[in-house]
Amino acid sequence: MALLDTLDRPLRDLRISVTDRCNFRCTYCMPKEVFGKDFQFLDRTSLLTFEEIERTARVLVDGGVEKIRLTGGEPLVRAQLERLVEKLAGIDGLRDLTLTTNGSLLARRARSLRDAGLRRVTVSLDSLDEAVFRAMNDVDFPVARVLEGIEAAAQAGLGPVKVNAVVKRGLNDDGVVALAGRFRGTGVIVRFIEFMDVGSTNGWRTEDVVPSREVVDRIDAQWPLEPIEALYHGEVAQRWRYRDGAGEIGVISSVTSPFCGACTRLRLSAEGRLYTCLFAAAGHDLRGPLRAGASDDELATLVGGIWRGRRDRYSELRTLQTAGAPKVEMSHIGG
Repeated sequence: MALLDTLDRPLRDLRISVTDRCNFRCTYCMPKEVFGKDFQFLDRTSLLTFEEIERTARVLVDGGVEKIRLTGGEPLVRAQLERLVEKLAGIDGLRDLTLTTNGSLLARRARSLRDAGLRRVTVSLDSLDEAVFRAMNDVDFPVARVLEGIEAAAQAGLGPVKVNAVVKRGLNDDGVVALAGRFRGTGVIVRFIEFMDVGSTNGWRTEDVVPSREVVDRIDAQWPLEPIEALYHGEVAQRWRYRDGAGEIGVISSVTSPFCGACTRLRLSAEGRLYTCLFAAAGHDLRGPLRAGASDDELATLVGGIWRGRRDRYSELRTLQTAGAPKVEMSHIGG
């Protein structure tokens, strides 16, 4: 029987953060002023082991999870990630295993990840403009290296590759059409994400949000678009295809058109806390019971209770007041 929360939303998706560390310092996620050289990241013993992650995933797949996405931080900075991919890929009942990455290390890892059992990959790329992209990642990382990673992923069969771009007014919104054009006709799907008030350190303001409708209109003016249906219930992106058959784009409209009502996602942080919402203030400890010897049945009962009590719908309730409330940082639970 499917696990349902208080709003009758089933548990279907699990996002697993494998590390809270990242080699970028993107201004909307891990601003350098906060995550500087003195920032205290989790020590290695605090992280869930691959075996603990696999066990948790098996329990959750038995509870209805069909899709797992590996995130971070930057997941590819976690050593030997392919071992975890192989473990998860072997879970009966899991239909999809994906990974979100900044692409910096992807060119040399795409083939080994695919061989280990990874199905698809999503790459974050906020701009093709060299100066803008280097400023946004704030570690002077070049666009070309990310593009190499995207190409390597496509060649390895990790597709369709998706590219995520967070759009912030006055920073990279003038490059929306160029980004869409770069991947038009390639099979890569670009998804434009409204700048969100995730965490408490990214300086979010409503005036910095570029509504998805505006993004669609800009691209449509260059290459006519038409809407297409979602691939599955709860898909976060609204899909649009080019009328000339050159592929599709997506927009993720958490601010202007919230999709809380169809949210089926549970998040597991790197140190083993379960979060029922991207905008949650606190998580539920799972590492403690795991290391104290809890049985699979006991873990299933714990997780089931957490999900059945879930009532989160932050984006539908967002106001100027809630935007300033304490929230877990996106780098901690992987977006």
